[in-house]
Amino acid sequence: MDLKEIKAVIDLMTRNGLSEFELEKGDFKLRVKRGPGGEWITSATPVSNAAPVVHHAPAAASAPAPAAPASVPSAAPATSSTQAQIVSPMVGTFYRSPSPDSAAYIEVGQEVNEDTVVCIIEAMKVMNEIKAETRGVIVEVLAQNGKPVEFGKPLFSVKPL
Repeated sequence: MDLKEIKAVIDLMTRNGLSEFELEKGDFKLRVKRGPGGEWITSATPVSNAAPVVHHAPAAASAPAPAAPASVPSAAPATSSTQAQIVSPMVGTFYRSPSPDSAAYIEVGQEVNEDTVVCIIEAMKVMNEIKAETRGVIVEVLAQNGKPVEFGKPLFSVKPL
């Protein structure tokens, strides 16, 4: 990964108000985090046992640290112990359909299996199809269409079959 791609990640984070981003690609791992003073902290490491390389980049003086949107709940919605969740495998923008004028991939009440595409997450201008990776019935959509999601954020509640 080159400096231009890392700058694109930081730009994506700034636009979406994210404070932390982690990417693992093959034998390479990148972690970008906004420090308490607003500075960007990046670490890039091979997945082997090598020591991390850490860079500190000053935050732009004219751009204040973005505040979290008020409409985002502070905790994930509670789900029954019999329900599973489909979670976001990456940071990006959540879309329920392949295009604005298309129907959603899935709806509440629809049965899904491991290979069912449930949504798209756009990350760095790449559309990533997300599969259910579980078998069940969609109980609830937990993410908002067109809004940013973080790694590990629940996207759907599923009642296992």
